[in-house]
Parts: sequence; C-alpha cells; structure tokens
Amino acid sequence: MTPAQLSTTIVAALTALVDDGALTLPDGVPAEVTVERPRQKGHGDYATNVALQLAKKAGTNPRAFGELLAQQLEQADGIAGVEVAGPGFLNISVEAGAQGKVAAEVVAAGASYGHTDTVAGQKINVEFISANPTGPLHLGHTRWAVLGDAIGRVLSAAGAEVTREFYINDRGVQMNHFADSIIASALGEPKPEDGYAGEYIDELAKAVEAASPGIFALPADERRAAVRAKGYELQLAEQQAQLDGFNTHFDVWFSELSLHEEGQETGGVPNTLERLKELGHVYEEGGALWMRTTDFGDDKNRVLIKSDGELTYFASDTAYYLNKRARGFDHCIYLLGADHHGYVGRLRAMAACVGDDPDLTLNVLIGQLVKILQDGQELKLSKRAGTIVTLDELAEEIGVDALRYSLARYPADSPLVLDVVEITKQSNDNPVYYVQYAHARTCRMMANAADLGMEMPGEDVFEASLLDHERDGDLLRALAEYPRVVASAAELREPHRIARYLEDTASVFNKWYDTKECRMLPQGDEPVSAANLARLLLVKATRTVIANGLDLLGVSAPERM
Repeated sequence: MTPAQLSTTIVAALTALVDDGALTLPDGVPAEVTVERPRQKGHGDYATNVALQLAKKAGTNPRAFGELLAQQLEQADGIAGVEVAGPGFLNISVEAGAQGKVAAEVVAAGASYGHTDTVAGQKINVEFISANPTGPLHLGHTRWAVLGDAIGRVLSAAGAEVTREFYINDRGVQMNHFADSIIASALGEPKPEDGYAGEYIDELAKAVEAASPGIFALPADERRAAVRAKGYELQLAEQQAQLDGFNTHFDVWFSELSLHEEGQETGGVPNTLERLKELGHVYEEGGALWMRTTDFGDDKNRVLIKSDGELTYFASDTAYYLNKRARGFDHCIYLLGADHHGYVGRLRAMAACVGDDPDLTLNVLIGQLVKILQDGQELKLSKRAGTIVTLDELAEEIGVDALRYSLARYPADSPLVLDVVEITKQSNDNPVYYVQYAHARTCRMMANAADLGMEMPGEDVFEASLLDHERDGDLLRALAEYPRVVASAAELREPHRIARYLEDTASVFNKWYDTKECRMLPQGDEPVSAANLARLLLVKATRTVIANGLDLLGVSAPERM
C-alpha cells in the first residue's frame, strides 16, 4: 500500500463517517490526506495528523476525532491496526499482503513508476546555461547543465509538458571581439586587448580556414562578418556536442539576434516596445526610453533604449519573455548564476509590467559557485581556455556520472566544494558509487536467480503476504515513497531530493540484503519457495526504482561495477 493509496483509504473512511452522521465537516471531506512514514520504529508503517487538522472544524477535539477515525479505518481492507498517539496522531499498520503489493505495482509500471500528474496540463519552459557562443562551456555552466536538465526531467515525470531551452547570446559587441580574436590568431597578430585568449581560439582559427578557405584574405569589413558567422557556427556546434556528451539535451536553441530581426511578430523587440507603450509602463527621460519597473517592486527603473539609440540587454530580456509566453508557455523557469541576484526583482517586475502575475508565470533560480579541488588545490586553469576549467576537461577527469550526480545532490543555492578524489573513489563513502552499486547488486541477484531457473512470479504465483519480515516492510515503504519524492522535487524545483532519496533507499536495501531471514535465493539443496519468488519480485522492484531515480538525474544505472 502506497502513501497515496492509504490517503485514498483515509478519505473514504472520513466520507463514510460523514455519510453516517457520525462526523460533521462543514467544508467537506478533503480530496487527499497527508500520510508520512513515522520517524521512529514501533509507530506503525505510516502516520497522519489529519485529526489535528480537522477536529476543530468538526467541533470536537483531535483525540476524539482520531479515535473515531481509527475505528472506521480498522474495518478497511489492508489495515492491520491503528493507534491514536499523543494529542491525536494516527499511527497506522498495514497488512503484509497489502504492503507487499507495492512490489508488484512497481514492476508492472516499470520505467513509468514514480510518474505523477502533479503538474499535468502545464506547459513549462526551462531555460538554462545560455552562454555566449564565444568559447567552451566551463564549470559554472556544468552545474546548470546538470540542474536544468534534472529539473526538466522531474517536471516531465510529474506530468508537465517541458521544453528545455538554451538562449544563445549571439548579439552584442562580444561577437565582434570574438571575430577579431580569431582573425588575429589566423594572421599571427597579437590578440586584441578586449578579445578572447586560450588555445581554443587558435584551434578555431584553423577550423574556420578549413571550413572556408580564403576567408581571412577577404576585405576587412567583409572578413569580420564572415569570420564572426563561421566562428559562431563552429563554436556553437562544439557547445552542442559537449552537452550531448554530458547527457544534457535541449529542445530549443534560441537566438537572441532573432528577436531583433525584421518580421519577428511575436515577442520581437519592436513589437515588445509597442506593447509596453500601450500598457503605459514606459516613459522617456534624458533622451532614453525607460520601463517603470519600480511600480512592481524593482529597486530602480530600467532603461530599454539608451540616449544614443542603442537597445539594452533588458529590452532583449523583455522581448524574450514575451516570446516564450506567445509560444504558449504557462510558466518560465530561469536558472541564473550567482552574480545575477539583481535579476530576480527586475524580471519579476518586467513580467508584471506586461500584465502577468510573476508568482504564476515566472520562477528565477539563482545558483551558487562551485570549486573543484585536486590534490588539495583548486582547479582554475585550462590548457584550452586559459583561465577556466572546461566542461569537457571536468567530464574527462571526473567522469560524467560522478560529476552529474555530485552536482545534482545539492540545492542550487548551496555553494559547493568538490574533491576529485572523493567523488571518484569506488567506496561506499562516495554517494554515486553507493547508489550505482546498489543497482548493480540487484542486477547480479537477478542474474543469479536466472541461473537457478527462477522466473519472475506472475500475479497468480506472487504471494505478497510472504514479504512479512520487518526489513521487507522497510524496503517496501521506501519504494512506495518514490512517487511522492518525484512530485515534491518537481513542485519545488529541487532534483537533489531524488539523489538523497536514492541514497536512503540504497541503505534500506543493503540492510535488507544483509538480513538472513530475507534471503532471495534458496540455500543448498532447498527448493525454490514462494517466499524466494516474492523476494525476487522485490529485488526487481528495487532495481526499477533506483534505475528510474538515476535516470531523472541523467546518471546511468550500471548492471556491473
């Protein structure tokens, strides 16, 4: 019995009490009830505080409410007993057969187990990384590559229609600096003072020449435009390849420059400026055009067009937000770096200026910095990029799985210091190894069972009531908790909850594995029993849940380690 199923049982019991006139609830019976695993053993399988929540409305005290509900629940199928504790908490024990059915439900659902409809019907845009196409992706981008992708995965698992989007900052003076740096390298000249350094520029210059022979012999103005376009194309392709190799995939690569192109009817900058004027939230001062964002909580008003006629980044940001809304997204999630705290207020004010409620349509997540230590020293330098450690270098040094998991298991706003030795060692002290090894162990157990001719029990053979040991119950309750963890991770945009759940569940599984009374394989010449088959199904259910959870983090579930 899962928490959701028990919630349904409690709701049915409350409904029966109301229908019989034994209980009065002026606001009606709630659609669902919170059910949790008790923190202390001996307090049943599940606990609920529904009596404390509803007693006052029912005109009684929580203890009396709880005792009435307990009597009704004890008549329900699958309930072994109910104890009213303290001021009115209900500790509920579930029959082994009802609890054991969780294993069969997990196996039947397979890869879809844990998927919910928590945010079903929502169309959500998750924008992350959004780097300049002027160099390799680095450590800061790496954290967002993991978290943005994982947030998208958990939202999809919770029923949302998710689009992962990369906003390409391909407009502005940095693109000219980029082109000038490539040209200087090709011609053997010193890099411009405000240009880009690193071996990657020299490599890019060679690649540009190979792709477009003679391009560096073009007249200066024509050459810069041509090199800028080709360098941009090649560098962006490299970023895309880096991310694909890191198991991070985008649905949309959106060009900032496209917002300024003629004919951009929805969400283009000209269209946006006209709409803002119509809404009355812009004004002119000092020859510049301003948006009155202070009307909606911003610390100062923002410039859209400077006095020299140049458009600001904020004008692009506003147009881009409107473009997303015009494409039908109900909710827009932004993942921004630690130096973007000031953007939260201005983006929320911007959304309000265009007529939206930012609490409903906007979510800005600010991430903190990451440091990687190697041999006690912080990794800072790169052979290719000069002053930054690139995503490729990190993935090669640490491994994709270890790097992704280590970055995913902490909240976005938590500063991180990761030690290469610690996150790559094959030890139970290393969380990613611990979880992956638990999965590999289930695979080995199932292979051993197959060698003995054991087959997964069907519905007519599986005896759920035989999973009656305390450790069986611990593991079943852990597996039953998974859908709620996924729903919570999606609602709060916190994929680290998945990682911590997997570590806890791996621990529960290992304790179960070490319990002699819970052996899955028959001993010696013993025949295969119904209990052995029931535990084979439990092992497969555990394997399914761990694999599903790792997939939400973009981490592999190896069969051997």
